[in-house]
Amino acid sequence: MERKIRILVAKPGLDGHDRGALVLCESFKTAGMEVIYTGVHQTPEMIAEAAIAEDVDVVALSLMDGLYMTLFPEVVRLLREKGADGVCVMGGGIIAEEDRPLLEGMGITGAFGPGTPVQTVVDHVRKRVGQVRERNGEREPEKGERES
Repeated sequence: MERKIRILVAKPGLDGHDRGALVLCESFKTAGMEVIYTGVHQTPEMIAEAAIAEDVDVVALSLMDGLYMTLFPEVVRLLREKGADGVCVMGGGIIAEEDRPLLEGMGITGAFGPGTPVQTVVDHVRKRVGQVRERNGEREPEKGERES
């Protein structure tokens, strides 16, 4: 039996706007995922430590205050530094369109903005985790998961 996807939802920095993060938490739970929510005002170090302690597949970062080019890559760096290379890091919030490819190049997938359908985010998580698990020999790919 395939293990459930474990996802950590975090709000880095001083951004206290958590409505979108809470909606995603409920959506991930409804989709059958195990969700850990760290709450607001988390440092990148706190997020990386929690991700490792909770043995998550995904870290979903939500940020509305514009510091995503600093905070998101720092979470990725800390996870890699601590040997958690298999953890997918995705981001969402108010993200400039021109920064999306830059974030992807830094290891942050799915830079989602306000109005993104929740199912799009859920599908993205399933696809990314499926790709990592396939690479690690944990499962067979589902139809459509081989594309990037």
